[in-house]
Amino acid sequence: MLGFLSARQVGLEDPVRLRRAESTRRVLGLELNKDRDVERIHGSGVNTLDIEPVEGRYMLSGGSDGVIVLYDLENSSRQPFYTCKAVCSIGRNHPDVHKYSVETVQWYPHDTGMFTSSSFDKTLKVWDTNTLQTADVFNFEETVYSHHMSPVATRHCLVAVGTRGPKVQLCDLKSGSCSHILQGHRQEILAVSWSPRYDYILATASADSRVKLWDVRRASGCLITLDQHNGEKSQAVESANTAHNGKVNGLCFTSDGLHLLTVGTDNRMRLWNSSNGENTLVNYGKVCNDSRKGLKFAVSCGCSSEFVFVPYGSTIAVYTVYSGEQITMLKGHYKNVDCCVFQSNFQELYSGSRDCNILAWVPSLSEPVPDDDEAATKTQLNPAFEDAWSSSDEEG
Repeated sequence: MLGFLSARQVGLEDPVRLRRAESTRRVLGLELNKDRDVERIHGSGVNTLDIEPVEGRYMLSGGSDGVIVLYDLENSSRQPFYTCKAVCSIGRNHPDVHKYSVETVQWYPHDTGMFTSSSFDKTLKVWDTNTLQTADVFNFEETVYSHHMSPVATRHCLVAVGTRGPKVQLCDLKSGSCSHILQGHRQEILAVSWSPRYDYILATASADSRVKLWDVRRASGCLITLDQHNGEKSQAVESANTAHNGKVNGLCFTSDGLHLLTVGTDNRMRLWNSSNGENTLVNYGKVCNDSRKGLKFAVSCGCSSEFVFVPYGSTIAVYTVYSGEQITMLKGHYKNVDCCVFQSNFQELYSGSRDCNILAWVPSLSEPVPDDDEAATKTQLNPAFEDAWSSSDEEG
């Protein structure tokens, strides 16, 4: 560590290297936090979670009961044991509550004063956080599976919406109307995601086994249809121009937007180059996925080697993004996990399950030494967090 600090002092080391190394160590040590509970409000499964990107303090959850809950994740009591309390909720008695299951919730990317939700009741609702009243409601002819606002766009306020129909709908928050439609899929749209790198690039995943990348400024729209075979199979082959051999029900860009991860009901996860649509052929092994709707997974940010967190039955599988190695399985839920979200400021993970619980997974910095050891009262550092830096004396 001293050697690293000396090198940093004279400008030989990248200033973010230590932060990345520490972030990586923290992710490798994620475990169920026994000291922190998330207040249980939902009476049925938790489908979706989102943490606001401004402070990283407030979290939204949406459930199969149509209820939306807003949590404060900060430990204001400063006690070692605490519960993340629900600040407010849109419950069954609220006049504007969703009639059916809430499938997606998302904070407005630039301000905590607004958030959005979409539901099986065929609506997308825009909410005022302070009053918990709807600022706008978009109605659709089909069940809504997914929606997403761009985290980086400054020149448009479009919300991409995936429904039971094969068309992707773009809703403009400024005008309050559906601005245009993207056509090309043949079955329902199970997941949509804007690029975190480019304002106008959108990825969509469908039950037709296809994933498409769109430039929403273009008249034709579709830039690339991802092909798992990278064009090496004849167009006559049934799997040609398909991303998976089953429904594609989840997608997520890496934090830099250079790659796209997709999951399908063929129990596979694939990593794609988002600029040319190439399948990188990273092998993650079997990624169990029996969800009939959208599966919401998360990618780390700011680590030396990025990680992906994928619901895997009642557990969460953690893989390295670029090598495909499975690092661990996070076990704590007792029914299927449908969503997880990563808090990059403190390298924490939150997961929602059909068991109605939201669990917090946090880095374990130390572990107790066995009782028969002489230093039973002390703690020893988890190997994942051991000092990887050598001092200048050792180097010499």
